Amino acid sequence: MSASLTFLGAAGGTVTGSKHLLEDGRSRLLLDCGLFQGLKALRERNWAPPPVDPKTLGAVVLSHAHIDHSGYLPRLCRDGFTGPIYCTGGTIDLLRVMLPDAAHLQEEEADFANRHHTSKHDPALPLYTVTDAERVLGRVERVEFGRAFAPVPGVEARFAHSGHILGAALVTCVIGGRRLVFSGDLGRYGVPIMVDPDPVPEADVLLVESTYGDRDHPPDDHADKLTAAVARAADQKGWLLIPAFAVGRSQEILYDLRRLEAAGRIPSLPVYLDSPMAIQATVVYASHTEEHDSELKAAESHGDRPFAPRRFHLSRTVADSKGLNDTAGPGVIIAGSGMATGGRILHHLKRLLPDPRTTVLFVGYQAAGTRGRLLRDGATVIKMLGEMVPVRARIEVSGSYSAHADRGEILRWLGGFRRAPDMTYIVHGEAEAAAALHDAIASRLGWRAAVAEDGQRVTL
Repeated sequence: MSASLTFLGAAGGTVTGSKHLLEDGRSRLLLDCGLFQGLKALRERNWAPPPVDPKTLGAVVLSHAHIDHSGYLPRLCRDGFTGPIYCTGGTIDLLRVMLPDAAHLQEEEADFANRHHTSKHDPALPLYTVTDAERVLGRVERVEFGRAFAPVPGVEARFAHSGHILGAALVTCVIGGRRLVFSGDLGRYGVPIMVDPDPVPEADVLLVESTYGDRDHPPDDHADKLTAAVARAADQKGWLLIPAFAVGRSQEILYDLRRLEAAGRIPSLPVYLDSPMAIQATVVYASHTEEHDSELKAAESHGDRPFAPRRFHLSRTVADSKGLNDTAGPGVIIAGSGMATGGRILHHLKRLLPDPRTTVLFVGYQAAGTRGRLLRDGATVIKMLGEMVPVRARIEVSGSYSAHADRGEILRWLGGFRRAPDMTYIVHGEAEAAAALHDAIASRLGWRAAVAEDGQRVTL
């Protein structure tokens, strides 16, 4: 049997649920094991029987720790997967933070639904538990960037820096004499904190993400929107709410707040990091200096605390978070989740969206069907924790903060290949973005390319 690849998620116009099955008749390997997020029809797929029998998988290779790439692992292990999970050291340290937190949120949301009768299921159950998440952590194996390893018989794999978040990797797998390269989530060039994506010289088959395949990020200073949002909060004596992913985005926001304060561009307002996971992730980021870019290393060499604004507060407990209800603005609250799909940000949004003095700044991609997307698109009323909440706050969006490469940056990375792949499959993008990137690759590079279809199986 020749080697084949099956797209089981983040394909066919879908951004989340990244899963790609690689097999050759004797071994089966799963590239990524992500959770579907956003639209209800997608989220329901998390509850369906696994698309591949977990007992038949020899290993999982993770590109990085984000939940849409790793968040299905607890369910996979609970359903019978017993193999190793290979990833970088940074990814392992983040998984130790993220998976138990994701499970805890699932348990909390099920408990909330049962107490307030907001679910049609009785009782409402979590997709998986903290115990399920901890079981995953016993299966992870650390692999250094650049080192060859054999995840299953007949496959040689290697990680390179993707520049997306700490530990994020480009994955190369050689199987049956064919070289498959998976971009995972491709990062950006010249942004604070992270190193640039590594160039990859060749591939026979390429999987490339397309989250922003139909657009380029704004060319302005990526901190301009943050500066204006802080200024408005100070002027209105209101709150600036920043729904931010706990990993990557929160650290970048903290870094920029500290940098802007030092430059005198913003006043020093109280800044509350209201996310236990983001607090832990910031410690992980600070400890992995080998992945810091030159700007961050320079700040650290002078004894600076680059992730700590001057009036910095950590909201570790639920009581700390609730205490903000009785705290007057102006101030800044950074909390998850980044798409307002869950987490402590929901309680702050429910309380503060009706207040016109409030500013909400979205600093990342907002998937279709999420509250973040609805607010970004101008919703005047939104359902929040079982209630309809009027939206009178100022909603702002900064595209410059995305950790995903835009169309130009993807093409720049593709330009590093010494020869065209035999076939390029576009994954991890909504339909318009994936189609636009396909057209750009075909017209500008002259490569054979296709948008991967959900459930499609191709030979290598």
